Amino acid sequence: MGISAWVAFLALLVVALAVVHVPLGDYMYRVYTSRTDSSVERVIYRLIGVDSLAEQTWGAYARGVLAFSAVGVLFLFALQLAQGTLPLHLRDPATKMTPALAWNTAISFVTNTNWQAYAGESTQGHLVQMAGLAVQNFVSAAVGMAVAVALVRGFVRQRTGDLGNFWVDLVRGTLRILLPIAVIGAILLVAGGTIQNLHLHDQVVDTVGGARQTITGGPVASQEAIKELGTNGGGFYNANSAHPFENPTAWTNWLEIFLILVIGFSLPRTFGRMVGSTKQGYAIASIMAALSAISMWVTLWMQLRHHGTVPTAAGAAMEGVEQRFGVADSAVFADSTTLTSTGAVDSVHDSYTSLGGMMTMFNMQLGEVAPGGTGSGLYGMLILAVITVFVAGLMVGRTPEYLGKKINPREIKLASSYFLVTPLIVLIGTAIAMALPGERAGMLNTGPHGLSEVLYAFTSAANNNGSAFAGLSANTAWYNTALGLAMVFGRFLPMVLVLALAGSLAEQGATPASVGTLPTHRPQFVGMVAGVAVILVALTLLPMLALGPLAEGIH
Repeated sequence: MGISAWVAFLALLVVALAVVHVPLGDYMYRVYTSRTDSSVERVIYRLIGVDSLAEQTWGAYARGVLAFSAVGVLFLFALQLAQGTLPLHLRDPATKMTPALAWNTAISFVTNTNWQAYAGESTQGHLVQMAGLAVQNFVSAAVGMAVAVALVRGFVRQRTGDLGNFWVDLVRGTLRILLPIAVIGAILLVAGGTIQNLHLHDQVVDTVGGARQTITGGPVASQEAIKELGTNGGGFYNANSAHPFENPTAWTNWLEIFLILVIGFSLPRTFGRMVGSTKQGYAIASIMAALSAISMWVTLWMQLRHHGTVPTAAGAAMEGVEQRFGVADSAVFADSTTLTSTGAVDSVHDSYTSLGGMMTMFNMQLGEVAPGGTGSGLYGMLILAVITVFVAGLMVGRTPEYLGKKINPREIKLASSYFLVTPLIVLIGTAIAMALPGERAGMLNTGPHGLSEVLYAFTSAANNNGSAFAGLSANTAWYNTALGLAMVFGRFLPMVLVLALAGSLAEQGATPASVGTLPTHRPQFVGMVAGVAVILVALTLLPMLALGPLAEGIH
């Protein structure tokens, strides 16, 4: 793809996201503030025994999140182990489904991580893909959105312990937001050439050598749409979005990037409407856009620069890149998928230049807040805003405030703990893996790149991303267990902390703005939050990056 075509590709993406920002953000605002239930929703509430008008405290809301997710894990675990007795299963899967692998996969999809230690089309049958994995793609994304909305309610409400109803937020997010957009996305993908059928095996004879080749079909487009829209990322095929059945052309590649980013960049508008100030929403969206633009520029520069014999001959770092997408579009996809919690790939991150690969790690370590996962990006950014006003308050010697709520010791402890959880999981997991000889043997490479493979795996798991440096052999009992635990703690500990913070804020009254209140809708605040985000990563994970990708890049 030439420079002019790539500029048009990126410009169209920016314009499309800007066009839908207001209408989609306003629509989600109406979804989460409406007092009216649809007939389908009322039936669901009766079936699960929920009073849609009942409110929940942060503790009850958190228990709902955890209970629903636990049931999802158990169901998906059992479904995978029983798939050999169910319809639409593979007759002879290449990778046998073991309890350790089923546990890892169940945790992965319920936590919105979608880490896959197996080859999708040769391991999971169509029924598991549809009734198990695709369903979790919807509801895990809806859970993240529900938690984000609960935090926003914490800023809005006064002198109450109520944050809404988890079950109502879950159902509405699934039925009113994710499902309609995913249906439209799936239709567009089918129109672009993505397959959608129930064929287990199709055999063709037109290989170069005349041999018979077996190609697996499946309900791909329907899963591909929600995989991107819900920032899930799990591929129907082992090659993920690099497979032509999932992502056939350059324009379906553009569509998938758009789906990855659209809800994340629209939720700040929802936030602004809910708190009664669209300027606050634009400030949050500006922080996300600034961090995203800087990251994309750096990644593109690293991937397009001529460094080494092969990149010089090819004009860029072409190893592991699909010819139909090219380096530039692949770099934008890689950046989008790691700035969010998606984890889908249309190129091999392990084959990126050392510093290009570092940027994909750095994006996740930033907290995936630009724009971040579906829901999780917004609440992560709001936590960053809380930390920023606290730092600013220390500088001027007054109690920090954000959106009319004081940031007291309890609030800052919860916010700080939120951003310490995932680096702690990453560092502990990487340290243990590197200390075990058997786990070090699972690295395809030695030296800094081998360390990067392990660091990437735990960064991806703890931040619920799911992408990987492909050189690591992760389908072992130890990695399945360790990465599964990283996904669980990396997903639910931050969520509980967010909900506890929301409950603490909701119990407060409103604090009127004064001359000493930091304006949180101006460019100064945008720059401060972006700076705090980068500094937090530098303080916690820079030493590990220095031993891995930075050392490899300097070498």
